[in-house]
Amino acid sequence: MFKLKCDDFLIYDEATGTYSMSPEQQVRDETERNKWKTTGWTILKDWRLYIMLVPMILVYFLWKYMPMYELMACFKDPTTGDGLHVSTSYWTGLRFFQQLFTDQILSPQFWRAFRNTFITAFYGLLFGFPMPIILALFFNEVRSNVARSIMQVCVYLPKFLSTVIVTSLVLILFRGDAAGTQSVGVVSKVFSWFGADAASINAGLVYTTKYYRAIYIISDVWEHAGYDSIVFFAAVIAVSPTSYEAAQIDGAGKMAQMRYVVIPSILSTVVIMLIMKIGGLLSVGYEKIFLLLGSGVGETADSNYEVAHVVSTFANELSATLSYKAMGTAAEMLNNLIGMILVIGSNAIARKASDVSLY
Repeated sequence: MFKLKCDDFLIYDEATGTYSMSPEQQVRDETERNKWKTTGWTILKDWRLYIMLVPMILVYFLWKYMPMYELMACFKDPTTGDGLHVSTSYWTGLRFFQQLFTDQILSPQFWRAFRNTFITAFYGLLFGFPMPIILALFFNEVRSNVARSIMQVCVYLPKFLSTVIVTSLVLILFRGDAAGTQSVGVVSKVFSWFGADAASINAGLVYTTKYYRAIYIISDVWEHAGYDSIVFFAAVIAVSPTSYEAAQIDGAGKMAQMRYVVIPSILSTVVIMLIMKIGGLLSVGYEKIFLLLGSGVGETADSNYEVAHVVSTFANELSATLSYKAMGTAAEMLNNLIGMILVIGSNAIARKASDVSLY
């Protein structure tokens, strides 16, 4: 038995009846023995680079891993124990998940919030994902480096504005004058010139069920499209010039070069970014929606509450009350579980369809 194991990495000499180790195997054994020593010397040699990793590790640990402890709240009754620590509460199993589907009052609200989350995220993916690719292709065709740099800076800037500033700009541009104490927003005036509903103009277009989703998607594309185009632009400029030259020899124009040279070359990057986008499909921007959400609450409220209320805001409202805190956590966790399933499913489909996948 020992001889069979040795035969895998030792050479048997029939003349002498002894085993010897090949030079390649000696190198592998030496590398394996000194693996941790080599790793330690590498860290000591590049210690400055590893120190730069410490803030990122702390951020991920404090804001990504530590909050996972609170996920137990959806399996425990917060009204038991001391009411402050999850560890002192009593286990309830999947009771709060069942209530999300069966409770006569909260279940319709949850499904409405889930529907709004999916619709808002789907529109964001449908209109928001192609725009960075289009921008990257456009930047690649601008021959003046100065002009391209100026345009890139202009489209990157919205990403560096805080969510409060972006929502404030949206509210100012689309505000109404129902109370007669302020001027109507610039965009609202333009809409009124083209025959928009006077009631919607007075209430503020962003606070209406008719215009809210369009305003949210447009402002979201304006905010993120430029910054997201950096990845695609890097993939576009990495295309070999010889591919363009070969296409030009075959008589391909600019549009044909984009279609048959650029797009196939960046397809792997597009697939990877699409999988990542699908992973965050249901994680719509909570802060922005919360700031744009109308003050009205309920079915008869004259606001955008009917279409803007998503799972995150639904969970936030429930968490404000101790007795419903666990149900709010369960709603958020269910939303995240569906997002995880979407990532796994889209990655599997991409791997089978194009041999390109995230993992």
